[in-house]
Amino acid sequence: MRRDRLLLAATLTAILSADLYFILLPKLRSVGSGEFCSCGPDNLSLPVQGGLATPRLYNWTSSAALVLRTPADPTGGGSKMERLFAHPLYNIQTPALGPEERLLQAEQLMDYYRRKVSRWERHMKLYSEAAALNNITVTQHKVTFDPDASWLKFHLGISRYALYSRDDLAVPRLLKDMGSMEIVNADYTQDEKALKGACDCTQVVKPSGHHLKLALKMQNFAKAMFKPMRQQRDDQTPEDFFYFVDFQRHNAEIAAFHLDRILDFRRVPPVAGRLVNVTGEVLQVTQTDDLRAVFFTSPANNTCFFAKCLYVCKTEYAVCGSPDLLEGSMSAYLPGLSISPRISIPNPWVRSYTFAGQEEWEANPFYCDNIKKLYPYNSGNRLLNIIDMSIFDFLTGNMDRHHYEVFTKFGDEGFLLHLDNARGFGKHAQDEMSILAPLTQCCMIKRSTLLRLQLLAQPEFRLSDVMRESLEGDPLRPVLTEPHLLALDRRLQTILRGVRRCRPAAGGGGGDHQGLCQIHRETSDCDSDGNDQVTEEDRLLSGHRGLHGEAQSPGEQTGLSWF
Repeated sequence: MRRDRLLLAATLTAILSADLYFILLPKLRSVGSGEFCSCGPDNLSLPVQGGLATPRLYNWTSSAALVLRTPADPTGGGSKMERLFAHPLYNIQTPALGPEERLLQAEQLMDYYRRKVSRWERHMKLYSEAAALNNITVTQHKVTFDPDASWLKFHLGISRYALYSRDDLAVPRLLKDMGSMEIVNADYTQDEKALKGACDCTQVVKPSGHHLKLALKMQNFAKAMFKPMRQQRDDQTPEDFFYFVDFQRHNAEIAAFHLDRILDFRRVPPVAGRLVNVTGEVLQVTQTDDLRAVFFTSPANNTCFFAKCLYVCKTEYAVCGSPDLLEGSMSAYLPGLSISPRISIPNPWVRSYTFAGQEEWEANPFYCDNIKKLYPYNSGNRLLNIIDMSIFDFLTGNMDRHHYEVFTKFGDEGFLLHLDNARGFGKHAQDEMSILAPLTQCCMIKRSTLLRLQLLAQPEFRLSDVMRESLEGDPLRPVLTEPHLLALDRRLQTILRGVRRCRPAAGGGGGDHQGLCQIHRETSDCDSDGNDQVTEEDRLLSGHRGLHGEAQSPGEQTGLSWF
C-alpha cells in the first residue's frame, strides 16, 4: 500500500511539473514581455515597440489603430478586409483641414438645403391642391429635414483629398439609408430632361439621357440615382458590341464603389444595391406625367417602363419588375452644381467613339510626351490622377471614360471624380490592355498607389478576397460572380508587370530623373538639384518585402522611379 502511494505521488508530481513548464511558464513569459500577438516576424516590416508594430513617421497615426494581428499563415481565418484597413498604408493621416480644404461649410450647406426644402413644401402644396381640383388622389408621405442626416454629413465630409475620409461614419449610414429608406418622389435625371424626348438614332453614341436611370428622393431629402438591372450576373457583354453601346450594369456601379474604397482612392460616391417596387416606389410617387406615360404592363403581367426615347432606338429596351420588384443601384448624389460647381474635362486618352476611327494615342507610343507639355498635365498631380483612373478602369474593364470631372474650388490640385462606372465588369475573360495606355506610355505612378497595389497582390490581402468580403455587405449580394472576382487578381498582376517593364525607361539620364522625382513629392523629398531622396518611410514600407514576400531593394520593388 505504501509503495502504491509513493508511485501515485511521483506520478502527480511529474504531471504538475509538466503543466508548469509547458503551459503556465510560457504564459507568464508572454505577460512579462507584452507580446500577445502571434504574428510572425516576416508579416510586418515595421519597427517593433512594446510588442506592437508602430511606424516612426510624423504623419502616421499611432496607438491601437496600427495594431496588426495578421496571422503567420496567410490562409488563416479572420477578416482580410479588417486587416487591410488596419494596415499602416490605410492609416496615413491627412493634414488638418481648413476652410479652403473643405468643399462646403456647414452653415452654407444648411442654408442652401433649407431653401430647397421650402421650395419643395410649396411645390407639394400646389400639387396637392391641383390634384384635389381634378379629383386625383395623392399619396401623402411624411418628409422631414434632418440636419444630422447621413447624406448631409457625407456632403460636409468632401475635401480636397477625397469624397470621404477613411473613418467617415456617415458613409455606412448613407449606404444603409439608400438601401432601405422610404422613397417619396421619382423623376427623370437632369440630363434626360434636357433631351426633352428627342431621339436621334443616327448618332452612333447616344446622349447620356438615353440611358434608363431615375432620380429618387428619400423621406429625409436624400437623393440617389437609380440604375435598374439590365443584365443578369452571369451574362457578359456580347462579342459584337462596341464599348459605346454596351449595357449599363447596376452591379458594376455597386462593385466600382467597393473597389474604389479598397484601393483607397475614395473618388466614387457611395453606392448601394436595392430592390425597388417600381409600382409603389416609382409610379405612385412620381409627379411627372412624362414618367407615368412610359409605364405599361407586359404580357407576363409584369410592370415595365422605358426611357424617354420610347421604342425608336433599338438599343433602348424596357425594364420590367417581377412582377413589381426590380433590382438596381442607388448612387448618392453629390452637392448641387449651384453650391459646389464641377467642370467636365475630356480625357486625354479618349476613344474615337466611331466604328472605325482611331485616336492619336492609339497610334503614337510617344503620345504621353506631348501630354506632359500641356496644361494642366505639365505640373502638379493631374497626370498622376489620370493614371490612377486608368488603373481603376482597367481593373473594372471600363472602356467608356471619355470625360472626367473635378470640383472647381480645388483647382488643378483637386482629385478626379470617378463617376459613371456602369459599363465595367462586362467581360471577365478578357483584359483590355489599351485602358492602361496612360500608365504604360507615361511610365509614371504615385508611390502610394503602387504600394497599395503591391499589398493587394499578397496572399494575406488578396484583392479578390477583400472585394468578396466587402460586397457581402450589400443587400443585393452576390454582386459579382466568382470569375469577375478572380479577374481582379489577374489584372492586378498585369498592372504590376506593366510597372516593372518601365524600369529601363526610368533608368535614363538626369532629365528623366527630374521628372520622376516629381511623381513622388507627396511622400518623398527632393534635394536642391531635384534628386529623389529615399526617406525613412521608403525603407519602412517598401524596402523589405516584394510582391511574393521576398526581400527586395526599393528600386527592384517598384521598378520605375526609385533611385
